[in-house]
Amino acid sequence: MKINDTQRIGSYRVYPQSSDVRTNGTAGKRQKDQVSFSAEAMELLGAQKNRTDDAARTQKIEKLKQEVSSGTYRVETGKLADKIAPFIYPVSGE
Repeated sequence: MKINDTQRIGSYRVYPQSSDVRTNGTAGKRQKDQVSFSAEAMELLGAQKNRTDDAARTQKIEKLKQEVSSGTYRVETGKLADKIAPFIYPVSGE
């Protein structure tokens, strides 16, 4: 049985060669990073900014934070059970 280390030697030589090709391809200039957003992402961002109920939502969140921190927040067990039940007892499509 013969053990050959040429694969390891060759793998470290690939990195300098690829960086040389990249810099030579841009004539010595470094490319700047660019970011582009899809149309769907821009639409979601616009929808998020245009919410009409931001003030009401903020007030509701602040009220919930105060109730939780003071210990007066109560969970409606019926609603909680209705939301959890499908995960515990999934309905089969049969």
